[in-house]
Amino acid sequence: MTDFKPRGRPRTTTAGYTCDRCGRETGKIRLRWPDGRICGICFSNAVHTFGECPLCGQHRMLPGRLESGDNICAGCAGITTNLTCDKCGRERERFRGGQCIVCVVESELLALLRPNDPADLRLKRLVSVLTTVERPESIHTWLHSNGGVSAELLRRLGDREIVLSHEAFDALPKNPAVEHLRAILTHNRMLPAQDDGQLAMFEQWLDERLEQLNATPDIHSPIERFGRWHHLRRIKAASSETKNMNYAVRTAKQEITEAGKFLSWLFDFHGKTSASIRQIHIDEYLSDGPSTRKHIRNFVRYLGREATVKDVDVPVRLAQTTPLLTQRQRMAHIKTLMEAVNVNESTRVAGLIFLLFGIPIGRLSMMTLDQIDVRPTGITIKLGEHPAPIPAALIPLFLAHLRTRDNAGTVNTGTNWLFPGTRAGRPRSPNTLLLQLRVKMGIDIQGVRNRTIRGLVEEIDPTSLSRMLGYSKQIMSKHGSAATVPWSSYVIDKNPRYAKEKPSSQGR
Repeated sequence: MTDFKPRGRPRTTTAGYTCDRCGRETGKIRLRWPDGRICGICFSNAVHTFGECPLCGQHRMLPGRLESGDNICAGCAGITTNLTCDKCGRERERFRGGQCIVCVVESELLALLRPNDPADLRLKRLVSVLTTVERPESIHTWLHSNGGVSAELLRRLGDREIVLSHEAFDALPKNPAVEHLRAILTHNRMLPAQDDGQLAMFEQWLDERLEQLNATPDIHSPIERFGRWHHLRRIKAASSETKNMNYAVRTAKQEITEAGKFLSWLFDFHGKTSASIRQIHIDEYLSDGPSTRKHIRNFVRYLGREATVKDVDVPVRLAQTTPLLTQRQRMAHIKTLMEAVNVNESTRVAGLIFLLFGIPIGRLSMMTLDQIDVRPTGITIKLGEHPAPIPAALIPLFLAHLRTRDNAGTVNTGTNWLFPGTRAGRPRSPNTLLLQLRVKMGIDIQGVRNRTIRGLVEEIDPTSLSRMLGYSKQIMSKHGSAATVPWSSYVIDKNPRYAKEKPSSQGR
């Protein structure tokens, strides 16, 4: 006799049963094993645990468990559940029709891509890449989500409607499924690497934006000049350096969009074009609307540099207040992240790095494994010229993250990013990190950053701190002044050149 409920969705998810392995309340018991009732989560963990059985010494799946907590193989545990794939014969969870998830995914990919009809080595490699990831379940989800858009793209590749080239992908509708597949192909060298993916996407976005303005030449022309000669040129120059392009591209898009809105308003309400802008128009536009209108500042200044307009400017919008958490609030956030076992390690580690050092989220998302140095004596993190130590209490969490980085077990394998993103070969998006920290963890980003740097400059002089965190001395000095820390005397006392110039008290 078993205690299974009738088939169908349970009316409650917490009442009914307790898993004998983890002790959690569950609405449904997956099965019974010799050590008791097993919930779905424990079953999934069990069939994904492999290693050497401590009883028989064989290397195989270890779904069973001794009273000591050690994992053992099915034979030694007396488990009779069939955990062998009918197709490949390996010990794996039977996903569908007696086959494991790898065989199911492989069959679907072969049917879609038809790599042997005619033979295409790159498509064969794509099948191999997608079936050898650590979590093949993620590939199955990808194929069957979003109405099968991804599967349809693969089918078109298999029918040879889409050739394997960046030009062919540029011609497809711009959507996440297309860019995700392109990233997989590029990361695994089935497509040549692009010089800069962010640059290519920005150029495509700019072309589409300008095409929308073709019907209004008086707006199209200045926006095209601003987009191509100001932003595109600067982004191309920056793309040759190893820096985060995400912020630059997002800023450019916002400024171009807001400039277009301003010119549309100017024409609709005043019948004027960019050459007729006066200060009264700018003041009126800024006084009646959202704060995003301030982003026309660079556009107006660009028009001034090319002599389209004269004697006009957009004043700098100064923040009315400076968000600043208390040290107690910051420490409470650190404690929450340390204890939040229901949150994945990557989010917790990213949040702790931010709370400890206050580096911008854009830089945080671009961190690499090379910046983390693990030694028997501890862990250091390199954000500037000099490494900074990680507190001993946080080391176990950092080590757990380094062992199992999120997304490193799916298509984003073999990358050096500290926080791999969901897209192959790329780090986690700064926007994703912002949402995870701000919404999921309730962290006031600006308030924490100000408090963190303010606290650091109270302990370390601005010059040393700027070298450790990679900030400019001006920013550190600004925070030092706000904290009323007299570090200017420290610089003079420690600089030999100034020390010689100081008058001796003995000569007075």
